[in-house]
Amino acid sequence: MDWSRAKNVLICTFLLLNVVLGYQLWHDAQETAGPNLDFTSLDENTQRLMEEKSIQVLAPIPGDTPQLPKLSYTYVHSGEKDDRVQLVKPVDSKLVFTHDALVEALEPQIKDIDNFQYDPLDVQEELASGQADAFVLHPLVQGKWPLFNVKLALFYSNQKITGYRKIKVDLQPSDEAKKMLPASKALARLIDGYLPRDTIVKDIRLGYYGQTFNSDSQVAAPVWRFMLDNGKGVYYVQMNGDVISPKTEHTEGS
Repeated sequence: MDWSRAKNVLICTFLLLNVVLGYQLWHDAQETAGPNLDFTSLDENTQRLMEEKSIQVLAPIPGDTPQLPKLSYTYVHSGEKDDRVQLVKPVDSKLVFTHDALVEALEPQIKDIDNFQYDPLDVQEELASGQADAFVLHPLVQGKWPLFNVKLALFYSNQKITGYRKIKVDLQPSDEAKKMLPASKALARLIDGYLPRDTIVKDIRLGYYGQTFNSDSQVAAPVWRFMLDNGKGVYYVQMNGDVISPKTEHTEGS
């Protein structure tokens, strides 16, 4: 037997095994650590509070601070539960994940769907009763910012979108625009005074939101939406630092 050759084979085998095990350990560590996120936009005190309260932020912190106007909008259609419309031609439900394909498939049946954006973290309130499954889309202000108060529900079953309910609104942005509060400062405000221990923030998104009143005319302001891990916890922080929790519709000033 060529012991020298056998020795080389064994050495190569062990080296290969070490490479495989090393990659597996690295891969497991990456999955445990979650996404590679940058918290340098948060001040040292906020980062310390995050650690003390075991708060995790699993979403990138946006760095943009655009100038946005306030918004008034009027309900054109009631959007009650009996206003659900069946599609003449159902379409594949997977299209909801590709905006252009969804618009192409549904535009002949749902007017202005090109001005709506899919929100994977929002749900229809009635779904808790098990009535139906639905995707939620929001109308876009200035073609970019979702209005979280208003929803277009696309109902689906057996991997087909079979119907929809659309609440029609007339959007009227004001002429005056103000610079938005940085997302890092909005997050710092929540960490400091609102988020309980062990909270996980899984999404941060800029859009519009406002407390609703028993009227056809409503008002919404630019907000940062912070969605928590349980799917129910959500906070909205306005450009002046006011915080809204829609579960209580309570606003507290800065």
